Parts: sequence; structure tokens; C-alpha cells
Amino acid sequence: MRIFELVKVHNIIIKKRLTPHMIDSILEYNRKFVDSKAYEPFITDKYPEKKLAVLTCMDTRLTELLPKALGLRNGDAKIIKNAGGLVLSEKDSAIRSLLVAIYELGVNEVMVVHHSTCGACHMSYEEFKPHMLERGVAPDVLAEWEEKKDVGNWLEGFHDTENSVRKTVAAVVNHPLVPKDVVVRGFIIDSVTGELTEIK
Repeated sequence: MRIFELVKVHNIIIKKRLTPHMIDSILEYNRKFVDSKAYEPFITDKYPEKKLAVLTCMDTRLTELLPKALGLRNGDAKIIKNAGGLVLSEKDSAIRSLLVAIYELGVNEVMVVHHSTCGACHMSYEEFKPHMLERGVAPDVLAEWEEKKDVGNWLEGFHDTENSVRKTVAAVVNHPLVPKDVVVRGFIIDSVTGELTEIK
């Protein structure tokens, strides 16, 4: 490696070390949070008071809006999030979490809550691919995932939010390990107002 390349790499490393990260700011806030005992209003146990689980999207607009629009406080429900609030297969993490919530934590009702203007509605692997290459994912790795792991379908979004809610509800209701007495209902929440619309 040429000397100027070494200097360039060295400068990048030093810059990264000196650049504050958001996680560092969070850690500083966390220390103050604990020291001031600001956690006390949130003390509860692991069992959801309302025996409810909510499967929803990880969209940042829902972080505070969704629990407030549903009237949920800390300890009321198990909130399970992923991109889109989807169930992609009978062994994915959303189903696993729901099974734990049902059998270990006493959940007997499930709300599937998608939302308006969801980014997952239009996402696709073809859009991600150039960004992956730019960020250093090797072309041969992507080729292997395309050939052997069906990455195109795995990272494909949905194109009809109502239909996606119905498919997700059906995936939970018809799962062989989900008991038939568990109530499962589907909704779309307005990402601005928090209004719920039930999808049947």
C-alpha cells in the first residue's frame, strides 16, 4: 500500500474516533436517567396486563403515537415490531415472538396493525442492491443470496396495505402452533392522527 493511502486510512480512523456517535449520546442520557431514578414510573413485570400482543411496523412515526392511540401504558401489552409488521414465514421471528407471548406470557388477543404511507409498501431488493454494493457488500455474496436464498422475495415489500393486513392476520390465525381460542384482528393506523381502521 502506498504511503499516501496509509495516511488516508489513518486519517479516516482518527476522524471516526473523534466523531461523536448517537449511541454515545444515548449512553450519557441513560446514566442521568438511572441516576435520577426516572425509571420508577415504568416499573412493572413481564406479563402484559391486558393480555394483548400488537404486531406492527418499526416506523419511527409509531414509536409514541401507536401506544398512545391505543391507550397502552408500559406493561399493558407485548409490542412486536419489524419492517411492515409482517409474517413472512411460519418460522420467522414475528411468529416466534407471538408464540412466546401466548404460551409464556398469557396473551389471548393479537392486534395486527399496519399503517398508512408505510415504506415497506414499495421497498424492493432491486432498490437496495446498489446501496449494498456501495456499502461494501461483495457482488459474489449478493449473487449467492440471489441464487440460493431468494433475497429478492425476502426483501420485497407489499403493494396493497389492506391485503397485507389480511394476509398477516391469516398467517397468524392459520399457524398450526397458534391456539384457535386466540383472537386475531387486523387494522391500519393513520400515521398522522392515530385513527384505527379495522380490516376484515
